[in-house]
This record gives sequence, structure tokens and C-alpha cells, in this order.
Amino acid sequence: MLRSMAPRLLLRLAAVFAGVQAAVIAILQVASIVRRKLRPEPTFPHPRFAPVTVGDNTLQLYAYGEHLYGDMLAAIDGAHQTIYFETFIWKDDEVGRRFKEHLIRRAADGLDVRVVYDHFGNLVVPATFKQFPPSVHVLAYRAMTRPWHVIDPRHYALDHRKIMVVDGQEAFIGGYNIGAPYATKWRDTHVRIQGPDAADLAQDFASFWNAHAPEDQCISRHYRRHFDPLIRLEGNDAAKLAFPIRDMYLAAIDTAEECIRLTSAYFVPDSGIIGGLVQARRRGVEVKILVPWVSNHVVTDWLARGYFEELLREGARIFAFEAMLHAKTCTIDGQWCTIGTANLDRLSALGNYEANVEVYNPVLARQMEELFERDLTKAREIRLEEWLRRPWPSKLAERTLEPLRELM
Repeated sequence: MLRSMAPRLLLRLAAVFAGVQAAVIAILQVASIVRRKLRPEPTFPHPRFAPVTVGDNTLQLYAYGEHLYGDMLAAIDGAHQTIYFETFIWKDDEVGRRFKEHLIRRAADGLDVRVVYDHFGNLVVPATFKQFPPSVHVLAYRAMTRPWHVIDPRHYALDHRKIMVVDGQEAFIGGYNIGAPYATKWRDTHVRIQGPDAADLAQDFASFWNAHAPEDQCISRHYRRHFDPLIRLEGNDAAKLAFPIRDMYLAAIDTAEECIRLTSAYFVPDSGIIGGLVQARRRGVEVKILVPWVSNHVVTDWLARGYFEELLREGARIFAFEAMLHAKTCTIDGQWCTIGTANLDRLSALGNYEANVEVYNPVLARQMEELFERDLTKAREIRLEEWLRRPWPSKLAERTLEPLRELM
């Protein structure tokens, strides 16, 4: 009798717990919406940085969307052969339409213009906006195209990359999607690479395109790659179950001897990353972590807070940014840095298609550290004593949502 009742009891308990989670999420969502409406529009620093020479390349750091978009549009207008454009979200607003108009115009000039966007990420975008003339080659990436893909974990991956490459000589990569909010209201980070290393991003785009586009639309043009010890492209490939960006972070953190400056939009790392940060503290490395206090994904914000106590007890310093922070960057020992599309969460680490560049250059690393310190002027430090005194409903919400870490 008891044995027959046990499965039903477990199912009921699971249903009750899921209901409690849903209620907590609903309350947090409402509270987040109310808070955003009541608080004034936050501001943040958006400095300009001088170009940096790295080997045979010139790198330009961006921390403000309007600056980035201006240079991207100028690159589109100055292209001679090819424009490869890939984004996760592309809004139908003034900024989004401007990019669309420029791309269509260059395709009409006879250039090979290729556009990739994630179908799921743009479900709310009107279908009319996603219509292009035949001169523009468009790939709306869909994770699942066959019924049996539901049982294949490789087909749960979104195309989360944001890259653009012009003529195989000028590439842009980072966290910025395309849309008006990202131009002025979101703090994000992007980098431009001018020089031979842009070819790596061009070929990476071509590989993704050829893997998912119809065979008669494949890219045959080849831009010559080369090995560069100073600039490396790391890309997650869900189809191959290859996720080197997480390994890149682990190796860099394990190598740190002096300082780690980590900026993460959605900070839900696995035990390996947390363990690496803890071990870095124990060998005397200064660890500073910058996260948004209220992002566009409130559940992720609360999942991130579940990690704070362990890190604070080890002496890590955590800062909460007052505006929407979407950057995915890290700088170590003033020598190494990474900028890209991958968040420190499960979806980016072991799921989505992502792309990051890692750069070994003290000048760029110093710029990244300067940007980090400027961001701290618009952030509040979370101290251990304060954190331990947070209200019990907050602690309860963190514990209730904790099982969702594996899905985020």
C-alpha cells in the first residue's frame, strides 16, 4: 500500500514545489516591472578608447551602443565584396531599420550580403520586418526543424552570436544586439578587429552558414585563416558538442596570479567556475565581479544571488550595477582579456552557439580595467555583513529558485 502511494505522493510534492516556484517567479516579475517604472532612467559612463595595435591588427573597444552602431554602419557603407551579419536579436525600430536599409542598399550595389538571425530570439519581431529582397541572402536559424530533434540535445541551441565581418578584413564581436534600447540604455561591450585576424570570424560565419543553409546557397569564398598567439577566436559549436569558451575561462582563472575583473550579465556559473574563483582567492588573487542588480531576466538575477555568500566569504568583491548591464567580459592580471557573446550560465557554457575573442595585450587589458573601474562608479558593493542580514523572504526566494540553475 505504502509503496503504491509513494510515487503519487512524490508527484504531488513535485507539483506543489513547481507551483511555489511559479508563484515566486510571478511575484518577482511584477516587482521588477514596478521597480523599473518607478525608478528614474539610470545613466552610466560611456568613454571612448584609443585604438590598440595587437600584432598586425588594430582593435577598437566599444562601451556605448551609439558609438558602435555608427562604426558598424560606416563599415557596411565602405564594404567592397562581402558583408556577413549575424545577431541574436534584431528589433524593428529606428536602429534596426537603419541597419536593414544599409544592408539592402549594399546588396543592391552587387555585394555578397549574408544575414543570420535567431528565429526564436526574434519571435516577437513583426514578420514584415524579417522580409528582404532576393539580393540579400537570409538565414533565420531554427534550432529544431524535424520532429526527432526534440530528443537531441544539440538541437536546443540558440544562435546567440553577435558578429559582423566586412571583406574579411574588419570584424565586430561582442554583446550588443541590434535595437534602439541597446544604443543608449544598456551597458554592453564590443570590439572591432581590423586586420588579418578578422578572417577567422569570416570563416567562422561561413562555417555556421554552410552548416544550416540550403546547399545551393553555401558560401564558397574563402578568407585565409592564420594562427595568432595574441588574438584567438573561441566558439561554441552545439552540433559538434564542442564548448571551448568555458574551458577558456577555467584556464584563464586558474592562471591568474594578481587580479580578476569579471563582468557578467547573467551570472549563473557551474561549480567549476565557482571553484576556480574560490581557489584564486585562496592563493591571494584579487577577485572583483560586476553584475546587474536588476537585469531584463529577473529570475537569473535571483539565481545569481544564490552564489554571493560563498564568494563573499572567500573574500571576493561583488558589485551590483544600477543600470542594465549586458556585457560578457573578463580581464586577468592586466595581460589577458576576453570579449564576446557568451554569458557565464549553463545556456552559454554548454548550450548555445557563442563566440568570444581572447586577447593577450597589456594595453587593451588596461583599457578593459579602466572601463571596469568606471563602471564601479555606477555600482554598489555588496558586503558580506550586509548580505547576511538580507530579509528572510529574499533568502527563501533564492532557495526556492535554486533548482532552476541547471536550466539557465
